[in-house]
Amino acid sequence: MPDPVRPRPSELDQLPDRDPQETGEWRESLDAVAAHAGDERAAYLVRRTVEHAQHSGLAVPALLETEYVNTIPTSAEPAFPGDEAMESRITAWNRWNAAAMVTRGSRYGLGGHIATFASAAWLYETGFQHFFRGKEGADRSGDQLYVQGHASPGVYARAFLDGRLTEAHLDRFRQEAGGDGLPSYPHPRRLPWLWEFPTVSMGLGPISAIYQARFNRYLTHRGIKDTSASHVWAFLGDGEMDEPESTAALALAGREQLDNLTFVINCNLQRLDGPVRANFKIVQELETQFRAAGWNVIKSLWGSAWDEVFALDTTGALTRRLREVPDAQFQTYATRDAAYIREHFFGASPALVELGKLLSDDKITELFKTSRAGHEPRKVYAAYKAAVEHKGAPTVILAQTVKGWTLGPGFESRNANHQMKKLTGKEFRAMRDLLELPIPDSKLDDELVPYVHPGPDSPEVRYLQERRAELGGPAPARKVHPVGLPSPAEKPFDVLKKGSGSQEIATTMAFVRLVKDLMREKETGKRWVPIVPDEARTFGMESLFPSAGIYSPLGQNYEPVDRDQLLFYKEAKDGQILNEGITEAGSLADFTAAATSYATHGEPMIPFYIFYSMFGFQRTADQFWALADQLGRGFVIGATAGRTTMTGEGLQHADGHSHLLASTNPAVISYDPAFAYEVGVIVKEGLRRMYGPDGAAQENVFYYLTVYNETKVQPPMPEGEGIEEGILKGLYRFKEAEAASADAPRIQLLSSGTAIHWVLEAQRILAEEWGVAADVWSAPSWTELRREAMECDAAALRGEERVPYVTRALEGAPGPVLAVSDWMRAVPDQISQWVEQDWASLGTDGFGLSDTREAARRYFGVDAESVVVAALSRLARRGEVKAEDVRRAAEKYGLA
Repeated sequence: MPDPVRPRPSELDQLPDRDPQETGEWRESLDAVAAHAGDERAAYLVRRTVEHAQHSGLAVPALLETEYVNTIPTSAEPAFPGDEAMESRITAWNRWNAAAMVTRGSRYGLGGHIATFASAAWLYETGFQHFFRGKEGADRSGDQLYVQGHASPGVYARAFLDGRLTEAHLDRFRQEAGGDGLPSYPHPRRLPWLWEFPTVSMGLGPISAIYQARFNRYLTHRGIKDTSASHVWAFLGDGEMDEPESTAALALAGREQLDNLTFVINCNLQRLDGPVRANFKIVQELETQFRAAGWNVIKSLWGSAWDEVFALDTTGALTRRLREVPDAQFQTYATRDAAYIREHFFGASPALVELGKLLSDDKITELFKTSRAGHEPRKVYAAYKAAVEHKGAPTVILAQTVKGWTLGPGFESRNANHQMKKLTGKEFRAMRDLLELPIPDSKLDDELVPYVHPGPDSPEVRYLQERRAELGGPAPARKVHPVGLPSPAEKPFDVLKKGSGSQEIATTMAFVRLVKDLMREKETGKRWVPIVPDEARTFGMESLFPSAGIYSPLGQNYEPVDRDQLLFYKEAKDGQILNEGITEAGSLADFTAAATSYATHGEPMIPFYIFYSMFGFQRTADQFWALADQLGRGFVIGATAGRTTMTGEGLQHADGHSHLLASTNPAVISYDPAFAYEVGVIVKEGLRRMYGPDGAAQENVFYYLTVYNETKVQPPMPEGEGIEEGILKGLYRFKEAEAASADAPRIQLLSSGTAIHWVLEAQRILAEEWGVAADVWSAPSWTELRREAMECDAAALRGEERVPYVTRALEGAPGPVLAVSDWMRAVPDQISQWVEQDWASLGTDGFGLSDTREAARRYFGVDAESVVVAALSRLARRGEVKAEDVRRAAEKYGLA
């Protein structure tokens, strides 16, 4: 028979046991406790022993899950520093006005969310009264607040109470077309004086908050600005934590010990359609995830009414039962009467039956329907204070609430409450009575429930404003103090204008060289923030490693394997490069923090985020949309661009569509430059528009450039007027057809990016072998051409006469137009309706494939010979070349 107390083989069997007898005695002691006092007592002793070991500094693994009770017992709660009665009245006004705003708006069918703020009101109010720092302090940074999107009505209600919004504003909730309405959720682009961070695309708030806290440290470590007083608060829903982005960067925050970060997760046990973990425990699950990632976890679950009941639980039966009841069942308890709870909760064991006998029906109802720690300011304050005082790790507060609390039995804990948009008159009366608001029945007789305000000089408003003044001004608030950056020297751009001589370089390398030179600028060099998701060597950026350094809050605690090489791998606490590992989502979250630093911290930074092929806009388009909402600025570089430039990479790497995705984002200024000098012109203009010396004129846009890994001789910039204008507007004639007979067929060949090299070869073949004169145009931006043309169309509807630039540029150009790119045809086809000539395009529609560049281009029909045949075909339709020539050309080039 095997030894019954012998544990299964484990990693401990590989460690030397200096005293097996002593080890056996410890095991026997534990077995004896379990046999005589029960498993619960044995487990308790083990947990207390581990806890003691940790507090003593012994290196023992941390427990990943604790009991289903409050981390901070009532006896350890700090004194509450505020006027609790006053703050209760303020919270009551906010609850009422938030519900009234959404209910009044429902008559237009606009909707809104009531239940989320109702559950989280104290989570916000406690922070506003005692913790959240405003931006009117000496450092102008304050705290960064990521407000849960569905709770926005409560924030508007508070802004109404403190005088920043009027009744007219509230009555235009979700009615923005007139220009003075309130956006549905936190949208900085729509309400830029209030909101800082867009959060309603659930899951983006958590990852953004982590990288914001990390970027705050980056600014401090690099000597840009001391942000040590700033704290990042992210308010999240327990259901929201299912989004992969919500937990994607937890390990980063734990690893880098971001104790300037606090997550507040509102655990009302409900997501949009029903229970979060119907058959399980979301609080316990989240605790395990966060503890494993190195976070400090504070569970704030039970209100003070539970204290005396826990004191009566001498056997542990109550805590054991609370831990085993699944979320969905606990939600049911909150909607049922005391008899049901007695039967289904207390009836689970004889010890609980006896405990239940000590409790009145009213007490049981209070426990299970209302007494949650998230509804008690003293418990919320205790959790927040512990969070901001904790050092060495980020903190997550798991606060339990009732979704729809104070809205009445028709809302509270109901599966459908997320979709419920209004309260009835009866429900408002009940809410008024519960909140003890001085609203007479006569005010509730009308069809529209009124907004209520105690008056600008009332004790409540004075208290609120005094607290905010002490904390540094209103919150949330977005304040921009424009800081213009000096224009960079001309030399780095002049280098690109001169071309590469006989050297072949890719436009990716041209961009990297330009930025490397700009990073040496005395005034602005330190403000560049290179961001790369672990492919810097692919993009030729390893030359930046030893000079700029890779940011690490720990510095470099090892000897790099390539230490003897010129381009060795260098990490530093003040490193400039953010090399994020294999995470485009994390890299873009970094970019967002840097791109909005001009507003968050009053420190303009110039991030450039360089990513591989389609793994930018395709993988993280939602984050790019949030970046636009947040009014970010900077340069996004789609390297190894195009469908055919990456030899052998194949279907999930070959990018022929990102420009189309980028064109859907109004804040993106997109370019597909063909040559190094175009890159220089575009970057210089981007710096002027986003960071120019006139801070007031800076634009809230960001640039997207696609660059290529195909090495070519980079020509000098053509001489003549209008070249730079054409580059920036999106079209200019690069090379006219060489001298040809007056009756030679003519065609205009438009191209962007690497495709211009195929088109130039096609120009030569057409002239030498078919007698066709072709003009070659570079089209650095199909999207900018389209946008300008659409603006002209809109002006025409207003009676203004404006001719689109693309129409003017091509006006009178002889022959048809054939557009060619390494992108799907829909990219150049954006401008077709504004081109007066016959239009056709070639592109790389469909899935990519693995092969050589030449074979891939032949496959998609965009190589030089394919362009020649397509050009002849267009001319044949016009009767300018013989149809037989098209057939002969196709046979000659192997295309038939």
